[in-house]
Amino acid sequence: MKIAFLIPDDRDELRRYELPSPLFGPAPDALLSGFAQLAESRPDCEVHVLSCSKASSPAPAKIYNDRIFYHQLPVSPLGYLKTLYSGCIRSIRTRLRSIRPDIVHGQGTERYCALAAVRSGFPNVLTIHGNMRSVAKVNRAKPFSFYWLAARLEAWTLPKTGGVIALSRYTQAKVKALTKRTWVIPNAVEERFFQLEPSSADSETQNPQLACLGTICHHKNQNWLIQALAPLQEQFGFALNLYGGALQGSPYTEEFHSLLERHRSWVRFHGHIPRSELPQVYARNSLILIPSLEDNCPMVVLEAMASGLPVIGSRIGGIPDLVLPEETGWLFESQNREDFQNVLRQALSSPVQLKERGENSRSVARAQFSPLKIAQRHLEVYKEVLSGSSP
Repeated sequence: MKIAFLIPDDRDELRRYELPSPLFGPAPDALLSGFAQLAESRPDCEVHVLSCSKASSPAPAKIYNDRIFYHQLPVSPLGYLKTLYSGCIRSIRTRLRSIRPDIVHGQGTERYCALAAVRSGFPNVLTIHGNMRSVAKVNRAKPFSFYWLAARLEAWTLPKTGGVIALSRYTQAKVKALTKRTWVIPNAVEERFFQLEPSSADSETQNPQLACLGTICHHKNQNWLIQALAPLQEQFGFALNLYGGALQGSPYTEEFHSLLERHRSWVRFHGHIPRSELPQVYARNSLILIPSLEDNCPMVVLEAMASGLPVIGSRIGGIPDLVLPEETGWLFESQNREDFQNVLRQALSSPVQLKERGENSRSVARAQFSPLKIAQRHLEVYKEVLSGSSP
């Protein structure tokens, strides 16, 4: 089977064209590594990855192994969002005609991938990484802003694809009425996270290290988190480690920096962390907090579980699909400060239980989110789509 993946190269988004190899993000990277393993035993499996770029950057012909091909497609800056990605769609369609894949897989509805997949002329499926319609609503997106446009493009593409791979039941419910078929397959997790040894959670002399990872913004809800934690800090002596970029000048970021200053004795802001350093971040902390207002299948939860860390997450979006109360972590009602504080007291009052749930998390992650297993499930979806497609 010949598969075409449409995946943005983040070097284009970050304008880091000098970097030596493509940056696809954690979820596509883990999935492609699974297909690389799969191709070793399935010589009939061939993968082509297509990414658009405004400027030239190193573009290896093959990535991962000799069965995964990389195509960098130059597109003028005018061919992106301002023209509804028309340049990207044309460039991808032209290259696909020479590749002639059996199926095209658009990764995400945030940018050009979903649009290009449904306009490709080949059987196609989409994966929704972020529910753009929900994100736009939570962020109260203004007309013609990025989120506002992305939400409308998402709604336009869903009825036109052969099916949607939803990362959670939450997303499946949101898209089911708009698309032909749906499948629930979570993201894969890179193998390196399964090898980590987390910070000891059962030491009575060690102050608990709590971590929250994500862009500093309204729907990730870090400002609420700091205020909810403050009344418990003196009792438990924990430190809160915050990781993620912050958009300078926004009212939310200004409030965030004000809270940092007020609670600087125990809140530490580390800024953006390169992905190469994430294993060390998980190894240094003993509990991950996810207070989000909107989330589909947060990679932070999957990576934490693979690293042997328990998670406290808000009961929204796809988080309840991943965090199992009484087994791998704790859930609380979103924005309910009292519920969150009660859950945190339970977690921090029993270091032994904290360690046990971390060990359970790793076992669940290995069984459900390994790259090879997730790649195999994708292959089953492609076969199902093609078996019902006209030649």
